[in-house]
Amino acid sequence: MGVPERLAEKMSMAEQHEYLRATFSRRNMIRGGAVTIGAVAGGAFVPGVAQAALPARRTSAPASAEKVDGALVAPFGRHLAFGNDPRTEMTVSWQVPAAVAKPYIRIGAHPWDLSRKIDAEVRTLYTPAGVGASGDHTQYYLHAKLTHLRPGRTYYYGVGHAGFDPAAPHLLGTLGTFTTAPSRAEPFTFTAFGDEGVGYHGLANDALLLAQNPAFHLHAGDIAYADPAGQGKTADTGFDSRIWDQFLAQTETVAKQVPWMPAYGNHDMEAWYSPNGYGGEEARWTLPDNGPDKASLPGVYSFVHGNTAVISLDANDISFEIPANLGISGGTQTTWLETQLKKYRASKDVDFIVVFFHHCAYCTSTAHASEGGVRQEWVPLFEKYTVDLVINGHNHQYERTDVIKNNAVTKKLPIGGTAYPETDGVVYVTAGAAGRSLYAFSAPQSYEGHENEVESVASFVNLKDGRQNETVTWSRVRYLDYSFLRVDVTPAPKGRLATLKVRGIAETGEEVDHFTVARRAK
Repeated sequence: MGVPERLAEKMSMAEQHEYLRATFSRRNMIRGGAVTIGAVAGGAFVPGVAQAALPARRTSAPASAEKVDGALVAPFGRHLAFGNDPRTEMTVSWQVPAAVAKPYIRIGAHPWDLSRKIDAEVRTLYTPAGVGASGDHTQYYLHAKLTHLRPGRTYYYGVGHAGFDPAAPHLLGTLGTFTTAPSRAEPFTFTAFGDEGVGYHGLANDALLLAQNPAFHLHAGDIAYADPAGQGKTADTGFDSRIWDQFLAQTETVAKQVPWMPAYGNHDMEAWYSPNGYGGEEARWTLPDNGPDKASLPGVYSFVHGNTAVISLDANDISFEIPANLGISGGTQTTWLETQLKKYRASKDVDFIVVFFHHCAYCTSTAHASEGGVRQEWVPLFEKYTVDLVINGHNHQYERTDVIKNNAVTKKLPIGGTAYPETDGVVYVTAGAAGRSLYAFSAPQSYEGHENEVESVASFVNLKDGRQNETVTWSRVRYLDYSFLRVDVTPAPKGRLATLKVRGIAETGEEVDHFTVARRAK
């Protein structure tokens, strides 16, 4: 992506971003509408925006872009995301292949009643030739944030622009739907995985996701793999921004009706767009903005659906293995995490707390194994506030632990078993087999119908000074094929046991693991 490898080895993400900005001429960036270097407002180039960590947001396409006949341009890549309150807020995002005039969304309670029309925000992302393999490429992302919705309500929507009206009879097939979170605790299902990318296996898993009828989907980092190296280094000549076009088209079948909630992984740091590497993500996604520092950590947020609180974290901030963004929050993320855990554990409306992020606290993969930064910074908090389920990606396989506390097994959790976090400890699931090439285990596979129990597994943990070998006894389920996670949440009356039924489901539709997390309802 432009920085010599000998330099990239020594640079942080922010330093590589500055190098790239200095390498490409200001003339080329203005001509292409480079939002990370300056914003076009009223046709004038506005200097001084270059230091911003996030791309500029506009309500129109760049002045340099010629708008095409809107009747010839169809939106694609629709994807939903909850706002801060999933009961009343939803953002609809999409993409167009060329600049269009007056983009908007129509929304209503019925497909024949889409009279409410809301203007959309345009975020233009420019990648000049020479930054990786993508050539001179401009992407147009559109976002419409919907508020004051009714809880538990299904809405119909259509996205359009001048010349393309989704309410027109011949375009009604382009409409989508979404359902807001309920106002009270009700049974629901959510799904999760990490490390999808673009390809057949990701597409197959997406088809299975839709069949689960989830209320939302969690993507635990490494989303599209436009940056295939994943080291947070600009020396990666394989970077291709166009991969995102393919990814959003691939996932649209699910994401246009199921909120797709990502956490950011190491392959999601793209140095060209911003000092923190997340400028591209900020153009493509609109996520809850209730995290500790949206400018440096846009993928850190939380939301509540029914009786379950979900927290998304950015493990790049604490990763010893891949340190491009190590320490970027200055400790504020961990402080915020404890505040959130304390708040949710004290809430009378929240029974379960689910945390998801990319790097694994506990995994025996021969590729990345376990992240010592997570164990050091966050695991003590997970145990202190009895987190009910931790979901990770990073390692491209399925692995599930026994119940863990103080880095040791407190209770064996066989397939079909039940964990009680209030007394037992925390269960960790690696669900990183969404679509990218698979990794390997050092121990035999052991999964539902093919159990192969071993006393211990040889593995390693990534520490500040490098890898440290360890022999672990907590690896309970190991499955080496494409898969995802399904979680069924069942509330209960006060004092009775509410449950999370967690299942690992293979790309074939077979169940490879299942267990239950139980907690007395408040």
